[in-house]
Amino acid sequence: MHATRLTLICHALTPLQKRGRFPDDESLALNGPGATLSLAGGFKKGRRLLCGPEARTRETARLFGTDAVIEPALRDGDFGQWKGQDIGQLDSDALTTWLTDSASAPHGGESVDQICTRVALWMESLESQPGHVLAVTHPFVIRAAMLYVMRYPIALFHRIDVEPLSATELRFNGVWRLRLETHAWPPEHGKIAAPQ
Repeated sequence: MHATRLTLICHALTPLQKRGRFPDDESLALNGPGATLSLAGGFKKGRRLLCGPEARTRETARLFGTDAVIEPALRDGDFGQWKGQDIGQLDSDALTTWLTDSASAPHGGESVDQICTRVALWMESLESQPGHVLAVTHPFVIRAAMLYVMRYPIALFHRIDVEPLSATELRFNGVWRLRLETHAWPPEHGKIAAPQ
């Protein structure tokens, strides 16, 4: 049986993230010479590059190659009326309900349960597709994938932090597994120094 390798890359930082706001279809906050850094060299040829449909995922995918295919299942959660809103300015009762009840959608968009179901169905479809899939997506999608693979209860959804440009390695060979890898990151640092 050939294995499926799924590398989930979180999109790069956006201006709304920097300001503590819910996402919208915003572009990245890349500045300076590092903005054009290509990350494609970190992954072997032969991978399939997928990304969500939003500007931030499409722009991040370009750091890994020019052949990204948009995958609707990798789209961010629909935050309805909360798109672009300052998290600290929201109605605290509505926010608490959303954070504690995964079936709720007080913003009028998609619930956490719906996001997790969408991601689980997509991951099930990958189980019959061996090879390497490099998928540029959002923190909520990566959280949902982690719950699916690790069989965590949905109550842990908001306890998973996903950093911009982080990579989460998952493998399927009859069963999904989380794979933790050691990287010298960022690449400029070269080899990891031996302990003194």
